[in-house]
Amino acid sequence: MQSHYFSVGPIVPWAEPGVGAVATQAMVDISYGPLGLELMRTGGTAQQALKALLSSDKNPALRQVAMLDATGNIATHTGEKCIPEAGHSKGRDYSVQANMMLSNRVWPSMAEAFEGGEGGLAERMLRSLEAAEEAGGDIRGKQSAAILIVRGETPRKIWEGRIVDLRVEDHPEPLKELRRLVQLHRAYQHASRGDLAIEEKDVDKALAEFRAAEKLAPRNHEIRFWHAVSLVNAGRVEEAVPIFKKIFERNRNWAKLLPRLSKVDILRADESLVKRIVSIDRSRWSNRRPRRLT
Repeated sequence: MQSHYFSVGPIVPWAEPGVGAVATQAMVDISYGPLGLELMRTGGTAQQALKALLSSDKNPALRQVAMLDATGNIATHTGEKCIPEAGHSKGRDYSVQANMMLSNRVWPSMAEAFEGGEGGLAERMLRSLEAAEEAGGDIRGKQSAAILIVRGETPRKIWEGRIVDLRVEDHPEPLKELRRLVQLHRAYQHASRGDLAIEEKDVDKALAEFRAAEKLAPRNHEIRFWHAVSLVNAGRVEEAVPIFKKIFERNRNWAKLLPRLSKVDILRADESLVKRIVSIDRSRWSNRRPRRLT
């Protein structure tokens, strides 16, 4: 979602793995989110959950709500007193909705972009939001955005149910920033798998994951550092040295971290090799501050 309103992420989207999702907007009644999920969790369809909540609402004409249950049922409501332009479109397994828009072309454009989009769910959702902006967007402008994706089934481990949960609270270009964060999130997913591979001493897998992460975030020093660690563990020290050198030039604390890794067997290098890496071009830091991270 995107809105000309501060911190829209904690208000509009609600989702639970294996249960469903709710978007509550316009004159927001936040209770539609948790109560809608509770009704669907206890066996109600999206339609039954939305009908029950609308019937108990004193001002349903002011609400715009969409619900999707885990079996694919969709229920939508755009009250007659939602600020124009306002409306919604729904198709197989999706719904889009908008209110206070510059143009009534916004939600049809969102639906078209989502249906015709390529890539994963996050990419199709982003493209839908970008299409809304291209069609006029919020009449007031733009301020915050968020994306929330959970699994369709209840996971064995509760923390594995939330796939993407990113927010831009206040930004002049919230969609551009959200897209940047989604890409960085993908990079860190690869990096996390690389970390796990290091833990399991699977060097080839670690290198593959860090290469994928670095491709998505080539200027991220955290990811590059662990890529270099994996190279050392693979015995490819000469490839790792230039990476370490650039990182150390920007922040000397990374050089202080390296010996600590060898003490806990994360970096598989003896003391002499660690000292060699840490002392790369040391004179370059002796009489100046590190350059600011870019």
